[in-house]
Amino acid sequence: MSDIETSGVSVVLPTYEEGEAIVPVLRRILQAVQTPSEVLVVYDDEADSTVPYLQKYRDEDDRVVPTLNTYGRGPARAIRYGIDQARAPVVVITMADGSDDPEQIDVLCKLVERGVVIAAASRYMGGGRPVGRAPTKSSLSRMAGLSLYWLGRVGTRDATNSFKAYSTEFVRSVGIQSDTGFEIGIELVAKARRLRLPVVEVPTIWLERTSGTSNFRVYKWIPRYLRWYTFAFGPRLTPEQVRAKHTSKD
Repeated sequence: MSDIETSGVSVVLPTYEEGEAIVPVLRRILQAVQTPSEVLVVYDDEADSTVPYLQKYRDEDDRVVPTLNTYGRGPARAIRYGIDQARAPVVVITMADGSDDPEQIDVLCKLVERGVVIAAASRYMGGGRPVGRAPTKSSLSRMAGLSLYWLGRVGTRDATNSFKAYSTEFVRSVGIQSDTGFEIGIELVAKARRLRLPVVEVPTIWLERTSGTSNFRVYKWIPRYLRWYTFAFGPRLTPEQVRAKHTSKD
């Protein structure tokens, strides 16, 4: 087995029409991550403007893996497809817009290696904060995150942040039902809570993108986020019960 398969990390970046802007993001990730790694950049369409830059970068660094999503369009399906292709025991979800700090990927991975199922980068704990985000979006995610932390005891104050490291075995054992937006982050936190599995967090500084257009549609996705928010509350379940509790048709 390769180092990636035994002790590495699969970094999954869902991307949509990033074009040349993907290059500095990849450069920062590849310079920062010291763990044996593969970087799966997942796109929905071969005609996506990001693809030529991915193919060129792959020729320079074979850790970059251009990955065509065949599960259907949208970030949730792209993330799910990327996780299903991951070879490493730890998978990290990060954004292709450069908003996340790649210096923290190794730290998050080490926490999963030590036995937690999710290590979350948290904007809402001491030492962390979002910078440049619209106040309405920030207030909604902060309120959801803090209430889940204090009332639901989910282990992180920032369940809605996508920037997390996961045990690949855990994700595959519980499955992913999310098919809209970036709800996977809160889904898996809620599932870990119902299984009473350990989730930890580290502070992060999240920077709003300075170019391009964000695809985050907070109001459109609120009902889906609420489904997983409420699921976090309840008695302990088995992995089989967690998988059966929701289907992609919910």
